[in-house]
Amino acid sequence: MLRNGLEPWHLLIVAIMIIVLFGSKKLPEAARGLGKSVRILKSEAKAMKEDGTAQSTAAPVEQGVQVTPGEPAAARGTAEGNPAH
Repeated sequence: MLRNGLEPWHLLIVAIMIIVLFGSKKLPEAARGLGKSVRILKSEAKAMKEDGTAQSTAAPVEQGVQVTPGEPAAARGTAEGNPAH
């Protein structure tokens, strides 16, 4: 009974059930949404690959204290090596 796995008529039954359950109006919308999702996934994966190669070819960054622009003056003074007083 399960010796051959999915046969073509199994796929036909599944396709008919999907059409009956979702209707012919919802299927194109679902396909469009799925297509957009796949395009976004591909573009993000490509951007991650490009970003990874850019980081590996960039010069090594010196390790030190990073100061964010919104920090108070006392924190900036100590981060730069100057006393906070």
